Amino acid sequence: MRTKGPGESGLLLLDAVALLTEAGMPYAVIGAMAAAVHGVIRASVDADVILSADAAALRRLEKRFAAVAFQTQLREGDLEDPIPAVLVLGDAHGNRVDLLAGLRGLEPAAFSRAITVPFQGQPLRVIGREDFIAMKIFASGPADMMDARAAIRLAGDSLDLTLLRRLAERYGRPTRDALEAMLRD
Repeated sequence: MRTKGPGESGLLLLDAVALLTEAGMPYAVIGAMAAAVHGVIRASVDADVILSADAAALRRLEKRFAAVAFQTQLREGDLEDPIPAVLVLGDAHGNRVDLLAGLRGLEPAAFSRAITVPFQGQPLRVIGREDFIAMKIFASGPADMMDARAAIRLAGDSLDLTLLRRLAERYGRPTRDALEAMLRD
């Protein structure tokens, strides 16, 4: 592992992505790291990744990560949970990466719209802007809504409103309505 101490979740992410890539698992970085790529800077101590996977695939991945010295904890949601399962990866220094097995409402094409950005000399796939905004509105926490508003403002005229509205609709009426309210502000 690349990590040498605490505060290096980004480096742990690079190790996790290497294993995901080796396993042929489509992924996209989300959360605070994606927010930074889309112009919204905020502090976070962990890294978040969404996978094109179900809970069974995450159970198989858990074994692969554990075999190469990652600390692992698999959490499976119930039928009401929009995230079927989360595999929490860690190291001896307290660094953390959360691997989410999908998200109810996420369009499968989100992985093909992810953008590649360099991080520490390595390529990382990061969720695309419109997908990021729709996911943040769906999550609907105060920080999520601030991130979505900021990303919309920073995107300006380059935002694909047709795509964004379609994505918000997939998450349901509350997400669609919240998006429209943001666009009016």
